[in-house]
Amino acid sequence: MNFQQLRSIRAASRCGFNLTEVANTLFTSQPGVSRQIREVEEELGVEIFERNGKRLTGLTEPGKGILVIIERLLIEAENLQRASDDYADHTKGTLTIATTHTQARYVLPSVVQAFRDSFPDVRIALQQSSPEHIADLVLSGKADIGIATEGLSQYKDLASFACYEWNHELVVPDGHPLLAFANNNEYLTLRDLATWPLITYDVGFTGRGHIDEAFRLAGERPDIVLTAMDADVIAQYVTLGMGVGIVASMAGDSLRAQGLKTVPTQNLFAPNVTRLAVRRGTYLRSYVIDFIQQFSPKLSREAIQKEVEAS
Repeated sequence: MNFQQLRSIRAASRCGFNLTEVANTLFTSQPGVSRQIREVEEELGVEIFERNGKRLTGLTEPGKGILVIIERLLIEAENLQRASDDYADHTKGTLTIATTHTQARYVLPSVVQAFRDSFPDVRIALQQSSPEHIADLVLSGKADIGIATEGLSQYKDLASFACYEWNHELVVPDGHPLLAFANNNEYLTLRDLATWPLITYDVGFTGRGHIDEAFRLAGERPDIVLTAMDADVIAQYVTLGMGVGIVASMAGDSLRAQGLKTVPTQNLFAPNVTRLAVRRGTYLRSYVIDFIQQFSPKLSREAIQKEVEAS
């Protein structure tokens, strides 16, 4: 039994038992994958996968337990490689960060710049995606770190850390009637806001759930005429006069520099929490911990490692 055989079994589960996809993922052939799986089953004396002819259709009951052990073995093999790389030279490597556009565009630039000053030989790969896909990338080991909102705390195999709170803001053109609320220190209500066409984030992105929940609890039905994944696109359509934008406060400075105006909404929507997550049981290279601490200085090295090592 070897690690490549174990990787084939893990990949078969992750790829929905599609051997063609497994072969593409592992850069090998489909017959090769089938042979590796069969060799492990023969060596163990149990069927790991259910089959319909030559097609894999699911995991057997023994297979479910075996897959847990295989996952653990492969994680430890990866940890061994990370540890050896760290001891050989803790200043070189690649840091892969899966995150949302909002974090990559408005929050990470200053952190990445400071990190690069400390670790000039570490290459950084940013992967922008939805919170759900971000979690999958970290769980699969394709990303070292995931950064998104509260959703990352829902995965038991992720160690996640609350980093900072943020709110939403309205973004409108100069002269818009809603600016009167900010200029006169008056409280804007959801009823006031619901009378305007709204432009905000897609469902599942950048705190959209808190926006929908606030309107639901208030008994108001917002007229959301357009949704997008990032504040820059939302602002573009606000500029065209299509509606009032609701964006993350982190984007405020950039949008104000473009001549748009913002209105605070702390009294309307619940605050959001940005979280950073890593896979539990993973050996964190020194520069990974350093990046986490630069992103959230309140986190100590000991607290990070304790949470990652917790089962």
